[in-house]
Amino acid sequence: MDKTVGIVGLGIMGGAIARNLVERGWHVLGFDTDAGKRAELAAAGVVIVDSVEHLTRDAPVIMTSLPTPAAVESVAKAIAGSGAKPRIVIELSTLTLADKLRFEAILKAAGHIPLDCPLSGTGAQARMRDLIVYASGDSGAIARSMPLFADFARQSADLGVFGNGSRMKFVANHLVAIHNVATAEAMILAERAGLDPKLVVEMVGPGAGGSRMFQMRAPMMVEGKYEPATMKVSTWKKDMAIIAEFAEDVGCETPLFTLTQPVYTEAMAMGLGDQDTAAVFEVLKKTIIGTPKEGRSKPNH
Repeated sequence: MDKTVGIVGLGIMGGAIARNLVERGWHVLGFDTDAGKRAELAAAGVVIVDSVEHLTRDAPVIMTSLPTPAAVESVAKAIAGSGAKPRIVIELSTLTLADKLRFEAILKAAGHIPLDCPLSGTGAQARMRDLIVYASGDSGAIARSMPLFADFARQSADLGVFGNGSRMKFVANHLVAIHNVATAEAMILAERAGLDPKLVVEMVGPGAGGSRMFQMRAPMMVEGKYEPATMKVSTWKKDMAIIAEFAEDVGCETPLFTLTQPVYTEAMAMGLGDQDTAAVFEVLKKTIIGTPKEGRSKPNH
C-alpha cells in the first residue's frame, strides 16, 4: 500500500491528524493558507506544498478538513482542475448536505472519487487518535481507505451512500450539544449542593450519568479554563445551525436540542466565541447561580 496522503487544512483537526499519520509512518503532504500552521506542521514532519494542485498531483489519497463551505468548494475546484489522475478525496468537515453534494458533483465530473467522512470527536480526541470516522460513498474507496482511518481514528464504518456520513454526524452532534449543556447544569447543581467539584468529576463521569462530554468538559468547568479550545463556541454555533436545518428538512422536532441553542448564543454575546464550548458553564453560572431561594438553607461546605 502506498502510504502517501495529502491533507488540505492543517487546523485543529487536520493538524492533529497529520501529526498522527507522520508518527504512523505515513508520508504526509500538507497545504494550508495560514503560514503559522504551515511552519508548525513542517516542524512535525509534514511536507508542506505550495498549492492544492501540487498536493493533488503527488498524493493518491487526499483529505480535506476546512472551516467554511466556500473553502471546501474552492479546494474541490482546485483538485478537479489539477489535471491529476483519479484520486480518492475524503471530505472530513461538518457541512450541510447541500454543500457536501456540491463537493461530490465537482469532483465526480473530473473523474475523482469523493467520500463524505465527517469525524466525531474534538481536537483533544484527535490528538489521542480517539476519533470516529463516519465514512460514506463509494464502498471500494472506503475499503481502500480503512488502513488510513485506522492510523488516526479509533473506529470507522462504511455507512452507505454519499451523505450518510454527514447524517450520522448530525445525530451525534445533536447529542453533544445537549450533553455539554447538561454537564454544565449538573456541575452547577453539584456546586450549589456543596459537593467537591473534583470528586463530582471523578465519581459521576464513569457512572451511569456520565458521558464522553462530561468526562471531557466537566474538568474544564471545574478549572474555569476554556483555552486552548478543542471546539470553539463560534465554530459550534455554525455546526448547530446545520443540525437545526437538517432536523427541519427531515421533519423531526428536537425540543431538547432547541433548548440548548440560546445557551450557546449567550456564550457568543458574552464574548466567549473563541473559547471551548465548555464555557457554557459560565453562561449557566450567570443565570442560575445566585442567592439560594428564600426558605432554603445554604449548603454546608
